[in-house]
Amino acid sequence: MQQVQVCIVGGGCVGLALALGLAKHNVSVMVLDAGPEPQPLNEAYAARVSAISLASQSLFESLGVWDAIKAQRATAYRKMSVCDADSFGRIQFNAQQLALPELGHIIENDAIRYALYQALQQHSQASLMFGSRYQSIHQTDSDVLITLEQGMPVMAKLLVAADGANSGVRSQFKLPISFWDYDHHAIVATIKTEQPHDATARQVFLPEGPLALLPLSDPHTHSIVWSTAPEHARELMAMDELSFNKALSAASDLLCGLCTVQGERAVFPLTMRYAQQWLTGKVVLMGDAAHTIHPLAGLGMNLGLKDAAHLIKALSGESEEFASHRTLREYERSRKLDAQKHIAMMQGLKELFSGSHPLKKLVRGVGLNVVDNLGPIKDLFVQQAIGE
Repeated sequence: MQQVQVCIVGGGCVGLALALGLAKHNVSVMVLDAGPEPQPLNEAYAARVSAISLASQSLFESLGVWDAIKAQRATAYRKMSVCDADSFGRIQFNAQQLALPELGHIIENDAIRYALYQALQQHSQASLMFGSRYQSIHQTDSDVLITLEQGMPVMAKLLVAADGANSGVRSQFKLPISFWDYDHHAIVATIKTEQPHDATARQVFLPEGPLALLPLSDPHTHSIVWSTAPEHARELMAMDELSFNKALSAASDLLCGLCTVQGERAVFPLTMRYAQQWLTGKVVLMGDAAHTIHPLAGLGMNLGLKDAAHLIKALSGESEEFASHRTLREYERSRKLDAQKHIAMMQGLKELFSGSHPLKKLVRGVGLNVVDNLGPIKDLFVQQAIGE
């Protein structure tokens, strides 16, 4: 039997960040993940990227992996442009005006995982079990027993479920969840544009959903996240490459000129999930296992990393009982409040920018322009964007 203080199910960015943070505080951790070990980036850009906020950057700096992440095609963006295609409204942020070096970075998720994985391999307190599934999980008042499919038992003081939106751990312990369909599918792809991106993250609100153009390390290359109605997404995915390029160029209002897709397109449905209960005994949820939100503001990864940062601080700061009920309840309470706030905000933005009703168009146009010209209100939007 192997004994550790914390067993983390899920070796994504959030689970690995938690593992590294705890290992650096001399907490013994094991990461279980059914998938293969993280690998270095390929020459082609990965389809899944994240807009990493300055707050998340600070976490990576404290973990000692930021330089390794930056070395793998991380792209700083210094401007943000948000516009409504159906009205005259626009918001623009500029890092220089805010006395910041940048507003954030666009980074391939695989780059983050690989940097965290490499760092964890150097820690004697960390055990990494990729290609491993658990067979059963049982808990007592003070411990959790995890039995792996190959038969090895693992005893932990705490089990953290970081196993994604369709969390098997959450399902096994029947933790209740609220969810609703955003009635959007997101198309992700890498594209080339006629004009350079100028280190600007752009978002165009279309009647059927937002289109984000996120700058990558090549000055003419973006990652796109196009959220739209399911029927429209099916139409776009069925198009040949030339037809899709034309549709995308028109939807982007030629902000960077003509668009040309590079490689494969992928599509996935968007659903809001919120676990009503994040804690049962010595089992706790985090990241997408606890909450998923619409990607229109790029907050999903950053919310998960805030979960990790909070849990690292809470567990490493305990002086008596490790993973006490009081500590875990405080984690659950504070992170649930933050998740609720962001879920409500994203739903409000989605509702405001959906559809082409004339009154909505007027509200959007006036609202965005008012925000762009009133310093204090605009600052609130900027603080949200950088994750403070």
